[in-house]
Amino acid sequence: MKLTRILLKLSGETLSGKSGPMDTDAIALVVSEIKAAASVVSMAVVVGGGNIWRGRQRQSAIERVAADYIGMYATVVNALALKEALSSAGVASAAVSAISDGPSLESDSPDNVRRLLCEGKVVIFAGGTGRPFFTTDTAAASRALEIGADLLVKATQVDGVYDSDPCKNPSAKKYDKITFDEAIAKGLGIMDAAAFALCRESNLNVLVYDFARRGGLSEIASGKKIGTLVAVET
Repeated sequence: MKLTRILLKLSGETLSGKSGPMDTDAIALVVSEIKAAASVVSMAVVVGGGNIWRGRQRQSAIERVAADYIGMYATVVNALALKEALSSAGVASAAVSAISDGPSLESDSPDNVRRLLCEGKVVIFAGGTGRPFFTTDTAAASRALEIGADLLVKATQVDGVYDSDPCKNPSAKKYDKITFDEAIAKGLGIMDAAAFALCRESNLNVLVYDFARRGGLSEIASGKKIGTLVAVET
């Protein structure tokens, strides 16, 4: 199938590096990958906030709801940083958020987001779902369906989905393609359960690949088979 629109799910850690949570070289790599792919397909991005705030940082003094909102605001910081970096590279982009507004953020209403995409802009979604108890995986699945994406691309640190941890098991088997049901039965933990259910029920394929692969995102946008495809049927 020829792809016309994809949604990229990026972890916040993708923006971090040796110099800290906002690493110049790491951000430059993200920008170059998105710029190349955006010349092929319409693109949206959901960015996490793990480089700034992670759930494991919750302490007894910070209850779950407050901690989740802190994490959402961390994604706003990342989205704005990515937007500015893309703009500096000559890539038209817009940051929209489910939890905040301001001079640098646009409305995340479906009509506005579709308008931005039709204008050829890369839309960066911040704020997760806007509600606590949901991960950015779930936000990515929801947003992908909302914009009519052909594919949800999940960037990771491994080159696909394996039957066990390839960092610990040299004999781990990589799947080129696997069904949602098989992934659930094998407990592969590709995404959280809510996100997985949304994708499976809506027949939205998920492509898992290693973001460190230079040019990988534009290869995906062009239809090249890399990583692991998770689909309703193999």
